[in-house]
Amino acid sequence: MPGESHLPTLLRTMRPVLREGEFVYCLAPPGLDPSTLAPVCGFREEEGLTLILPRVAADGAGIAYEGAWRMITLTVHSSLAAVGLLAAVTARLAAEGISVNPVAAFHHDHLFVPADRAGDALRALQALAEDASPA
Repeated sequence: MPGESHLPTLLRTMRPVLREGEFVYCLAPPGLDPSTLAPVCGFREEEGLTLILPRVAADGAGIAYEGAWRMITLTVHSSLAAVGLLAAVTARLAAEGISVNPVAAFHHDHLFVPADRAGDALRALQALAEDASPA
């Protein structure tokens, strides 16, 4: 089934869910098998392999990182070609002074927000969905 691409529907039905645990962004040390750390995401850049890991995995492996993040999943099955969803979401979070690092996957978009602002971010996203709902 193809993902949703109609922006009003995406916003109204995005159903943000705050996932358990804290996550960190780090560079994989040379020679490390990333699969041993259960990363939720990886991206190869010229400077190295960026991993998004559970904080406990990074701590256990002694891998350095800056800051802790919580993951919010927008549970609507969004199309990879959808226009405007992340723009609307990031604008709402920016208006609240909340930084966000979005990751688009095949079915859903995932937002990494500062751990200490996760509750605020979730409430802002729920309000955005409510604002998009018909009166």
